[in-house]
Amino acid sequence: MTREQFEQYIEAAIDRVPEKIRQRFNNVAFVVEAAPRPAAVNERVVRRGGILLGLYQGVPLTRRGPGYSGVLPDKITIFQQAIEFLAGPDENRIGALIHDVVHHEIAHHLGFSEREVRAWERKRKKP
Repeated sequence: MTREQFEQYIEAAIDRVPEKIRQRFNNVAFVVEAAPRPAAVNERVVRRGGILLGLYQGVPLTRRGPGYSGVLPDKITIFQQAIEFLAGPDENRIGALIHDVVHHEIAHHLGFSEREVRAWERKRKKP
């Protein structure tokens, strides 16, 4: 899959976030990297089968105070090769996995802890 196609899936995943939540996004950039680098101990990561799929770096909205200004944007990185490896050649699986990873990392931007994100994911996937 080309980088452009992959980015279109990310844009679609962001578009599926409810508008009231998207309006809360503040000073955050989404980027694609081909392959993950090792995560630092203090970084929150999405791993499936030991593979790093996404990474949020920044100051969550819940931790921003009156002194928060003049800082670089938060960064949500989505790792293309890892997602394609895990999903295989099926574009539907790639799209679904991108959706899950994007939403996971957005939850961290909003201030959810890893435990809270996992609970939300379980609740969302219940039939």
